[in-house]
Amino acid sequence: MTYAVGDQMNLMVLIKSAEVRVAKNGKKYLDFTFTDASGEMSGKFWDAGDADINRYQPGRVVRLGGKRDNYQGTPQVRINALRLANADEPHDPDDFMSSAPMKATEMEDEINQVVFEITNQVWNRIVRWLLAKHREAFFTYPAAKRNHHAFKGGLAFHTISILRLAHSVAGQYETINAPLLFAGAILHDLGKVVELSGPVGTQYTVEGNLLGHISIVDGEIVTACNALKFDLDSEDVVLLRHMILAHHGLLEYGSPVRPRLLEAEVLHELDELDASIMMMNNALDKTSPGAFGERLFAMDGRSFYRPTLPEDGQKGDLPD
Repeated sequence: MTYAVGDQMNLMVLIKSAEVRVAKNGKKYLDFTFTDASGEMSGKFWDAGDADINRYQPGRVVRLGGKRDNYQGTPQVRINALRLANADEPHDPDDFMSSAPMKATEMEDEINQVVFEITNQVWNRIVRWLLAKHREAFFTYPAAKRNHHAFKGGLAFHTISILRLAHSVAGQYETINAPLLFAGAILHDLGKVVELSGPVGTQYTVEGNLLGHISIVDGEIVTACNALKFDLDSEDVVLLRHMILAHHGLLEYGSPVRPRLLEAEVLHELDELDASIMMMNNALDKTSPGAFGERLFAMDGRSFYRPTLPEDGQKGDLPD
């Protein structure tokens, strides 16, 4: 959604999330995230009654009227009017969802090509077994509820981005075990197909809240090994499980162990790089040239500057 501060807004949008909160005056309000194919924007619906809370659920399409505003550097809409879509208006949630810039079939083809490069048969068979088990969800789910790759197909697209980076890094450093890095990259976030509810009205599931995707993937690897009759104590299996368990890097970020393999450290760094670039791009897309974007909580509250330089592919004036 591209609007300047003060612009009036009157459009159909999808409710991506609607969280019930309590204001300082003790009254409830709804903290919305709205989305359409162009992006997202937040907004607050003050003095929400029970009927409003029941009516405006995630996954429903609404007619939104309001004005583009900023709150503590974060873009939002000041809501003036809100109602559910009528039957004669666009109301299919799929039409309002942001999606990966690749088709699901294209992403599946690219990942399958990398699977052929996983020459260790233990890792190869585990990866293929789990991809087959979760195929439909893996290529349609987002990678997060918010922050990065929070769109339909975001999980697979995030995985592809890391695999492309992994190819480059493995080509630069011969000491990296490329098959192990590729296997870890493909599986590292696969647990999000259980942690999250899906691409529409994405919420954390009970398992997601209580276990988290790292533990979920590790359990899935154990399940695959049991089905494939692999020894859980073998070095191949232990190394792959470590790739998953360590990929958040720090204990306070959810990893039960810190990286102790070269490939595990590389995977962690590539995961951080891709997520950070996506978050910065999302913020800068909503920022005017010559201004700072919204503060990013996941990046230590920093805001990033959008230069006034020409966009990529455009050349400035050359001196005489």
